[in-house]
Amino acid sequence: SAQEMKHMENISSLLHGGTPDDYRRLDPKSEQDAVSAPGEQPWEMIMDKKHFKLWRRPIEGTHLYQYRVFGTYTDVTPRQFFNVQLDTEYRKKWDSLVIKLDVIERDLATGSEVIHWVTHFPYPMYSRDYVYVRRYSVDKENNLMVLVSRAVEHPSVPEDPEYVRVRTYESQMVIRPHKTFDENGFDYLLTYSDNPQTVFPRYCVSWMVSSGMPDFLEKLHTAALKAKKMEIEVRDYMAAKPIESGAGGEGKAGVPAAEHKSEGSCSPAQLEYA
Repeated sequence: SAQEMKHMENISSLLHGGTPDDYRRLDPKSEQDAVSAPGEQPWEMIMDKKHFKLWRRPIEGTHLYQYRVFGTYTDVTPRQFFNVQLDTEYRKKWDSLVIKLDVIERDLATGSEVIHWVTHFPYPMYSRDYVYVRRYSVDKENNLMVLVSRAVEHPSVPEDPEYVRVRTYESQMVIRPHKTFDENGFDYLLTYSDNPQTVFPRYCVSWMVSSGMPDFLEKLHTAALKAKKMEIEVRDYMAAKPIESGAGGEGKAGVPAAEHKSEGSCSPAQLEYA
């Protein structure tokens, strides 16, 4: 997260240090230095929109890409944007691609949650399903929010022949408010990769991601705006943060009926995978 934050500071200084045109006149090396850490494989910008910029780079030894998105919003608060991403029940309403989205298990000590997510994929591909563990953290001292997710195995969610199981998936998002968690305006940096198990060549998969990402981010932004206007109630995950490890709270939480998939359990090692 510290490295991601450094990337964000570098990119933000370029974007906010002058007019938007100043960024477009940057030479390729300056752009790569801002997005990549020293010694990293350079990133290639593939999309430059009003509210976000999208880069990619090949993952060595595979036909896949890793993606990085830097975005800025000024009309919603960091708390609203953060909560909307975490609220699985609300996402079922605003994301039309969701087929299933259930919390399988929670760990009270770490705040980790195991999620089962089934999503539509473009025709003629089968729908994909993901089982992943996620954990979030709010650092009030450094004015940061972090959300990390990674694919994981769970005995309660065996493979379903109706879907294609995605076994390789990672994402990390760092959110930095312009002022405070409850005032409009923030930057975010999302780094993401997965293996959708397709037989299509890399450029086709890259096209699907680069065309689907703007649509998803716009839907996420609209959902956050609706939450801001109190048109729908969203759980406040900042206020409901579980007890941290070592603070006396341990064990796994029972999942509410609306989110409970099954009675399976997961070992602590699996839950701490994030």
